Amino acid sequence: MPSTVLVIGGGPAGSTAAALLARAGLSVRLLEKETFPRYHIGESIASSCRTIVDYVGALDEVDACGYTEKNGVMLRWGKEDWAIDWSKIFGPGVRSWQVDRDEFDHVLLNNAAKQGAEIVQGATVKRVLFDGDRAVAAEWADPESGELRTTEFDFVVDASGRAGLIPSQHFKNRRPTETFKNVAIWGYWQGGSLLPGSPAGGINVISAPDGWYWVIPLRGDRYSVGFVTHQTRFLERRKAHESLEAMLASLVEESPSVRDLLKNGTYQPGVRVEQDFSYVADSFCGPGYFAAGDSACFLDPLLSTGVHLALYSGMLAAASIMGTLNGDVSEEEARAFYESLYRNAYERLFTLVAGVYQQQAGKESYFGLADALVHDRADTEYEKVDGARAFAQLVAGIADMDDAAEGRHEGIAQPTADQDNSVQQLFLAAEQARLMASANTLNAPVSEAPGKLDAHDLFDSTTGLYLRTSPTLGIGRTRPLS
Repeated sequence: MPSTVLVIGGGPAGSTAAALLARAGLSVRLLEKETFPRYHIGESIASSCRTIVDYVGALDEVDACGYTEKNGVMLRWGKEDWAIDWSKIFGPGVRSWQVDRDEFDHVLLNNAAKQGAEIVQGATVKRVLFDGDRAVAAEWADPESGELRTTEFDFVVDASGRAGLIPSQHFKNRRPTETFKNVAIWGYWQGGSLLPGSPAGGINVISAPDGWYWVIPLRGDRYSVGFVTHQTRFLERRKAHESLEAMLASLVEESPSVRDLLKNGTYQPGVRVEQDFSYVADSFCGPGYFAAGDSACFLDPLLSTGVHLALYSGMLAAASIMGTLNGDVSEEEARAFYESLYRNAYERLFTLVAGVYQQQAGKESYFGLADALVHDRADTEYEKVDGARAFAQLVAGIADMDDAAEGRHEGIAQPTADQDNSVQQLFLAAEQARLMASANTLNAPVSEAPGKLDAHDLFDSTTGLYLRTSPTLGIGRTRPLS
């Protein structure tokens, strides 16, 4: 009888884990409280996601949706404009999409079903049951009868999103960060434009004195437009407007850049507001369970990394479970592997986002910070990673892939003595924000996020463990235990 896995949540993290585990021959049940398709924000996708979507077998279906092809980002930040054009830096193969998440997520969920996972929609999981410190079962409400059912499992992937069934509700160890205690307000326009010099289909990110705007070109000449600010400032601003619609209209008008981009567009009624409170759990996994995607951590959406972290963690969780069941590694090693890989990916992005929020620093300082975070690559075709390229690597998710392919997993680097003092100050400010939100980690080696999906994609030189994707999913070991 195959091992059983329960996946809680059918978003990108859950559907990725379910698809890979079912394809590997496990008995997988996925419980999703909503009925897809359902609306979700997070429309701008990092290029690394294209690689993972391809690996899970859904690339053709996503491409067939006809989404706007995303080739980078244009930032009008402080007093500077800077374009990060992936196609010019890395070549035409590095691209992604600006998606409608209701359809995109539905495609991924359907793919999990095609791979053999049992999908139950409209099923609300009430709680995860533990035997001692091990997760062993979950109670959930049957969508048809309302009857409370119990499903036992060998492993569970908690991809329940911000609900965070295990980290937030069971252990109550998920901590918000005051640094990014933000609120987003947004809506949609039919028609519009992008800033001059924007990469084809690229998101525009435009700073303001008390926050920042996004302008995303969706298919069909639709534009997603939003504003992000701290909760305190949002509440202050809200008092001045009779409705959310009036507030969003006022925000668009007060930004000359955004107002100009939407001058030929028509507002589509319907304003949405959501708390973008960043948080991180003390632990991302434990005996019998892995917390994936937003269940474990959530990062401010400034650099559009949420779906990357979701897909990445879903793939890692599946590999860790398979590595354990296949006997590649012990369960403890698999958990340490997952914890270090996922946490370090989150923390590096947190440090970069916290640095960019220092709007007065200037792009060269941001590029210098990115250069420090990516590490020097003197042994590549480039003598040294320049900051613009390093920043592009992080925003696109390429830095994670390069580190994996090259076996570079030293964790978050620090500025060197020869770097500009402003870079060192920016790094310290960003690190202070990150450390204030840091959680306890397992005593595990530090690694990075996923790379090109070849046989040795994710390598940790300290342990000799790596993510194996071919011929089967799991964890490989380059040398025997001492």
